[in-house]
Amino acid sequence: MDNEEKIQTVQKIQAYVKQLGSETEAANNLKISTDQLTQILKGEKPVIKDNVWKTINAQLKIHEKGWKVVETTNFKNLRTLFQDAVDDSQVFAVINFAGSGKTETAKVFVENTPNTYLLQCNEYWNRKYFLAELLNVLGRDSGGLTVAEMMSEAVRILKKNKKPGIILDEADKLSDQVLYFFISLYNQLEDHCAIILMATDHLEKRIKRGLKLNKKGYKEIFSRIGRRFIEFGGITASDVASICIANGIENKSRIKEIWQDSEGDLRRVKRKIYALKKINKEIK
Repeated sequence: MDNEEKIQTVQKIQAYVKQLGSETEAANNLKISTDQLTQILKGEKPVIKDNVWKTINAQLKIHEKGWKVVETTNFKNLRTLFQDAVDDSQVFAVINFAGSGKTETAKVFVENTPNTYLLQCNEYWNRKYFLAELLNVLGRDSGGLTVAEMMSEAVRILKKNKKPGIILDEADKLSDQVLYFFISLYNQLEDHCAIILMATDHLEKRIKRGLKLNKKGYKEIFSRIGRRFIEFGGITASDVASICIANGIENKSRIKEIWQDSEGDLRRVKRKIYALKKINKEIK
């Protein structure tokens, strides 16, 4: 991080400490020691190592806007799967319905795990755009490179990293032509880089339909993900209660109302909590 970025981070930390009202609590939430926080607030930036700055920035993103991320059952299971994949350079396909917390968990994992990268896929991506986005998260400019050169550069960077991992979120949005790059990445990074395809059950239906139709590349894709899709359950009433309490909603009837209204979608839970907090603020 350069000095300007550190100055901006210090300003964010000052605001965060003011929000919590305690340097000790802020340090605990940011996963640094109170001494390190004190050094930063005193302007002793050169003393603080870069990995500490990285930890602080990751935690600030998690706690931005006052929203507290809670380790739901899905969160814990997904994080374990991500870590197992990275530790053993494995390839998995993870499916769950929209709003189950897949993306949020992936963001937190990547922010806190070295050499892991998240691509949030889109249906309009062609092969060149996909590789440009991959190089971008790897910290490399793709300008002036051909598709072949972009793929070679991505593989080169990943091979240099220790235990790298790529999470392709919403992989079901990728066209067949782009999804084939998954095969190429696997072939060149096997036993060195974790690759996780993450999507709704539409991905499983699509792959299995492609297998029946004997579509090009689908047998290879299915084989490389271990011929199975890993599916996690939905959120529970206990998960929703924990999220509510962590984010300032403690009334049991309100928590029950949020759970009943959620339809198992964490986005609905978040919107409802924000709405109730706004109402409570206006009443006060």
